[in-house]
Amino acid sequence: MMEYKAQVSDQKKNLVKELADLMELYPVVGIVDVEGLPAPQFQTMRAKLHDSVIIKMSKKRLISLAIGMVKNKKGLEGLKDRLRGMPAIIFTKENPFKLFKVLEQNKSKAPAKPGQIAPNDIVVKAGPTPFAPGPIIGQLGQYKIKAGIEAGKIIIKENAIPVREGQVINEELAGLLTRLGITPMEIGLNLTGVYEEGSIFDKKILAIDEQEYIDNMSNCARWALNLAVFSAYASKDTAEALLQKAFREARNLSVNEAIPASDIIDMLLAKANMEMLAVKAQAGV
Repeated sequence: MMEYKAQVSDQKKNLVKELADLMELYPVVGIVDVEGLPAPQFQTMRAKLHDSVIIKMSKKRLISLAIGMVKNKKGLEGLKDRLRGMPAIIFTKENPFKLFKVLEQNKSKAPAKPGQIAPNDIVVKAGPTPFAPGPIIGQLGQYKIKAGIEAGKIIIKENAIPVREGQVINEELAGLLTRLGITPMEIGLNLTGVYEEGSIFDKKILAIDEQEYIDNMSNCARWALNLAVFSAYASKDTAEALLQKAFREARNLSVNEAIPASDIIDMLLAKANMEMLAVKAQAGV
């Protein structure tokens, strides 16, 4: 504690205490990286989010000190590993998934610049390009992007990943991606980690494809219903399907075994007629 007092001014101590108090108050605490985000856009995003999110800028060391002061939130220390670039800290009562979605919706795409870190795996998709044959084929090959020539233009033969998440984008690759019309960088608040109820969520967990999730739930419901009907598991959801299945099976059995019943007389007569015609044709009558 003495070391803390010796190294931190009163102004910084007050800021650390303010951050720690906010961490105590809000159930969801997130770390974002605002490096490369122009100040006007940062202020615009802060204004848009002010109703549901508090954003505080500070140095990594001060944020780390504030995290260390919070004692009633087990696992909050894990946020220290998420302090990257130019960090800011977010406080909110929204759930982490909704927070991530809101931040993503407020991002905009931008071309890569030399020296930037790839935020995700950058994919060069297969397909035609507007380029005539030339040195660019060699450039593509350097990054294991398979290219060929078709109708006088260069084509990308298959999807390729020239740079993985977390790797540095060099000057040549940045220029190549720009020429290909690929804008892999996102200008906005880059969420690196969120704390809620003892757990730390990163963007790979929070980035849910909602339509895929809905489709998976629909498939699960359909598969469960089919299994229940197949195994004759009775419930309010399967009752109608089971009765329909039982009716079809009883009718087919009656027809196959020629058991007369009012509901299948027409079917029995039709079956008898077809069998009669078959015998007639076979006998040559």
